[in-house]
Amino acid sequence: MVETVVSVQGLIKRYGEIAAVNSISFEVGKGEVFGLLGPNGAGKTTALECLEGMRRPDGGALSVCGRNPQQDGKRLRQVLGVQLQASSLPDGIRPAEAMKLICAWHGLQPRDDLLNRFGIDVQGKKHYSEMSTGQKRRLHLALALASNPSVIILDEPTAGLDVQGRAQLHDAIRELKAEGVTIVLATHDMAEAESLCDRIAIIIRGSIAVTGTPAQITSAGHAETRITICTKGNSLLPGKDMFNARFLSQSDNYGLWLCRDTAAAVMELLQEVQQSGDSVEDLRVERPSLEERFLELVEGGRK
Repeated sequence: MVETVVSVQGLIKRYGEIAAVNSISFEVGKGEVFGLLGPNGAGKTTALECLEGMRRPDGGALSVCGRNPQQDGKRLRQVLGVQLQASSLPDGIRPAEAMKLICAWHGLQPRDDLLNRFGIDVQGKKHYSEMSTGQKRRLHLALALASNPSVIILDEPTAGLDVQGRAQLHDAIRELKAEGVTIVLATHDMAEAESLCDRIAIIIRGSIAVTGTPAQITSAGHAETRITICTKGNSLLPGKDMFNARFLSQSDNYGLWLCRDTAAAVMELLQEVQQSGDSVEDLRVERPSLEERFLELVEGGRK
């Protein structure tokens, strides 16, 4: 049985009459990457700030490695690392100086190994203000790991990064998972969540609409799987509906079908090709994406 290291039970956070977080609950197991998804203002960052001990909840019970974020702040910092959605350092500070400062706060020796790990020049003279967005993001991740935490919270860690910077940070997150670090990740990037997360909770208007693996969440939606096929002799064109697949459109020599039962639909299409004495040149199967399911939930409420 997987050990639970992060527990959120009935979390409530109000601002006046508005419930930013309305009795949400979830648990995260050791070594798991758990994603929090939701539109702007859904309550993701508020929930994380309560977990981090930065905000006091109005109700519910929170625990990180057995620590209460509001009562055990000093002990919490021993096990929890945080990369905030928006964070900054003094313009004139250098990466090695920032690491030295953070480690001194934790009572540790400077972790130059982390700067090297994330491709940050320990001996460099570059100031914080001169670093690129990607370099800054990697520096803040290195600082969050300075105390060798068991749990790390990442709030929009790849926001503003280019493709290369995003890929580098994704690799770093996978490495941390392989080392057994538990990660709670808030992101607007659906592809990022689908690629990195073991499980996901989608928050809408302060409440959790659905929780599960990316595959479980997407399969529960109304979107259909897309099958695109091109044959040498164009025997499937112009397209027609099958028993298990509905023809949607034709583009050049490709036909597009929609289906719910992927295996049955593919077999039926291939059987049609074989019976026509034709052969397949290209076949692509694209299941519904997490982004499609996310939009379905946000636009239609809970389903």
